[in-house]
Amino acid sequence: MSNLHRHLINIRSFIEQALLPQVCVLCGASSANSSICNGCHADLPWLPQARCPRCALPTPQGTLCGQCLRSPPAFERTLCQLAYAFPLDALIQRYKYQHRLALAGPLAQLLRGAALQSAGVDLILPAPLHPRRLRERGFNQVLELLRPWADRGALRRDGITRQRDDAHQAALPWQQRAKNVKGTFACPLDLRGQKIAIVDDVMTTGATLNELARTLKQAGAGEVECWVLARALPHAGR
Repeated sequence: MSNLHRHLINIRSFIEQALLPQVCVLCGASSANSSICNGCHADLPWLPQARCPRCALPTPQGTLCGQCLRSPPAFERTLCQLAYAFPLDALIQRYKYQHRLALAGPLAQLLRGAALQSAGVDLILPAPLHPRRLRERGFNQVLELLRPWADRGALRRDGITRQRDDAHQAALPWQQRAKNVKGTFACPLDLRGQKIAIVDDVMTTGATLNELARTLKQAGAGEVECWVLARALPHAGR
């Protein structure tokens, strides 16, 4: 499917959503002015309130997890409300890999809910795609989730570049992911003393976000936090 054909299909989806009664993207029931009905919203895989403030994994009493204590990541905190589990994982996969751009709206609102926990940042940087992968996919899925609500003055789509088109992280064992992304990113900006938010759709081991944060710290960033739509849990096998 060409990028033009794909975009025409999604323009039609947006028009249909605007003209037809709103229905829940999960169950198909009438959902008033929301893309996810109240029942399905309540049944989403919400993370518990007690979670590691650094990487968002559930922990007793919300303390730092063992991994973050042993090997602190380059970012200071992770803001995320949802686990990468059914049915959210299916929505994200349909959005990214089946080019269902009409799902960007409801997913963007879920990501915004996590970002609202932030005390404020100087710059918002979406995780970048390599140019070849961007051409193949036709869109940066993270950037599209930020467009409806992110501060336009703070949002920079060119703040980080991906220099290598590495193997897909999802296809690799957890232990190999840090090595796969090491040295992948570059930042042309002078970030001295700034507080930065890096944004991604799914955090699995945190290897990609850690390497992004490390790159930003080398560019002078004083503090880095992660805004994430969904956090994969270790028992999920990802």
